[in-house]
Amino acid sequence: MLRSLHMKLVMILVLLIMSLMMVVGAFLVNSVTVFYLEDFYTQIAEVFQSRSLYEDLTAVTEESSSESAQRMAQVLDAYAGKLGVDGRNRKLYILDSSGTCLIRPEGDTAPLEYTRNLTFALTEGMKTMQVGDESSVAENYMDVAIPIQRGDNRFVIYILDNKAASNHLTNQMFVLIMEALVFGLVISVLLSFLLSRTIATPIRRLTEGAMRVARGDFSNKIEVSSRDEIGVLTDTFNDMAGQLQDTIRQVENERNKLDTLFLHMTDGVVAFSREGLVIHSNPAAARMLAAHIGAETTYGDLFEGQPELAQVMEAPDHLEGELQVGESYLQLLMAPFDRGQAVGGVLVVIHDVTQQRKNEEMRREFVANVSHELRTPLTNIRSYAETLSENAGRIPADTEKKFLGVILNESDRMTHIVQDLLTLSRFDSGRDDLKMSRFSFKTAVEDLYHAVYMEAKRHNHTLKLELEPDLPDLVADRERILQVMMNIASNAIKYTPDGGHITISAGRCEDRVWMVVDDDGIGIPNQDRGRIFERFYRVDKARSRQSGGTGLGLSIAREIVDRHQGVLVLQEKEGPGLAVRLELKIEGPANG
Repeated sequence: MLRSLHMKLVMILVLLIMSLMMVVGAFLVNSVTVFYLEDFYTQIAEVFQSRSLYEDLTAVTEESSSESAQRMAQVLDAYAGKLGVDGRNRKLYILDSSGTCLIRPEGDTAPLEYTRNLTFALTEGMKTMQVGDESSVAENYMDVAIPIQRGDNRFVIYILDNKAASNHLTNQMFVLIMEALVFGLVISVLLSFLLSRTIATPIRRLTEGAMRVARGDFSNKIEVSSRDEIGVLTDTFNDMAGQLQDTIRQVENERNKLDTLFLHMTDGVVAFSREGLVIHSNPAAARMLAAHIGAETTYGDLFEGQPELAQVMEAPDHLEGELQVGESYLQLLMAPFDRGQAVGGVLVVIHDVTQQRKNEEMRREFVANVSHELRTPLTNIRSYAETLSENAGRIPADTEKKFLGVILNESDRMTHIVQDLLTLSRFDSGRDDLKMSRFSFKTAVEDLYHAVYMEAKRHNHTLKLELEPDLPDLVADRERILQVMMNIASNAIKYTPDGGHITISAGRCEDRVWMVVDDDGIGIPNQDRGRIFERFYRVDKARSRQSGGTGLGLSIAREIVDRHQGVLVLQEKEGPGLAVRLELKIEGPANG
């Protein structure tokens, strides 16, 4: 209850009013007491400074001490009103030099108390005729002792006041102060409640608004009910909440973007804490590492044999590593984050370089194959040319003609290799545009059949042509498609032992046309089928070179078919041999 600002303000104001009234009351009571004390001595001093009174009190007579005291009492009775002596609250005593009380108020039988002023007047004051007039505000009486020399006798006129009038006024004033205090407290409580509510209500609204903002609710703005400092604070809080909402929305958007990127990025990412436990990981990392990554997975579980976690944490920039998982090669980039913070750790980015390795291997193999393919005919040409040059005029004409024939054949072979390489180069660079036109697919297949018929007969092959009726016209690059068809048919004739059977069939399937070249030749082993369309790849290299192959024909065929958005595959078949299927869109590729 007392912890609320409302009650604290009420209590502060109540205590302030009470303290103020108490201070004022104490000041007033003290002032009244001091006033009565000063008034008492002023009144006595004014009376006794009267010359006539002094002469009457000090007149020289032949009276006894007791008679002199009576005479002095009579004189003082005449001044009783001025002295305020009433016999009840303010009393008059006359004592002789020995301290014997000669005159006292009527009915007063109590022994006289020798106060400080009275004692002083009877001792030191009697010698020097000094008045004893020192009284304290704290004492409950006021008195004055005045030494008098009357003839040979000395007396002390002692006036004692019990402060009845002062106390009565003080009590009345105390009652008045208490009444004012009660009234002031009632008013202060009411005003403090009003004031505290005026201050506390906006603060309570600010508190409720801050709690809503802390819970993430930015929908309600706090009403600004005044233009004072609290109103300005409320308005500023509303602006701050709006800015905070916009900032959180922007941060949320950025986080969603990063989460989406993190989730769908092709590279794997795994973050580890200082203790080596996984903090974050994306699906690509689990897929590339072929492992389940959970909260209990550690750095050592995933990257055994790589740089230690502590070593990565101390690295100035980043460390690199390489990991092989199955047939995949992974490049690891390991870097610390928040190095100086207690929540830091290590971030590992995983990049699959398997294809790069394969491309590098293919590049090396390509260069080696090209070098080998060109070196063989060059060697043959040089050998025969040197023989002709060294034996000019001594070689028989038929031998010389035979040697020149070999040189021409090897030159043609080199020309084919270079042309095939230039064709692939144009495909790779995108400079070889297709010359699209509409032509008869049936006629193209028939032309293929007639073109290879004589070659098949030379090998004693049985060549058959099977066409479905009503084959449609085709939109494609006719020369390139015929090149593909010729390559497939030539390979079938070349790699089928003499006396084999080759069937060329064609037809239509929905929006495509197809052609299959089926033979019963040597075929292709299953382990080589996946690489048959790679450049320079040959199943039997010795036999391929013997037959004049370069290993580029099917690569070029695949490139041409892919540009036509078609399909060139090895078709499953029963028995020995090979079946190659070509499919093309009737209306040509979509990008035309």
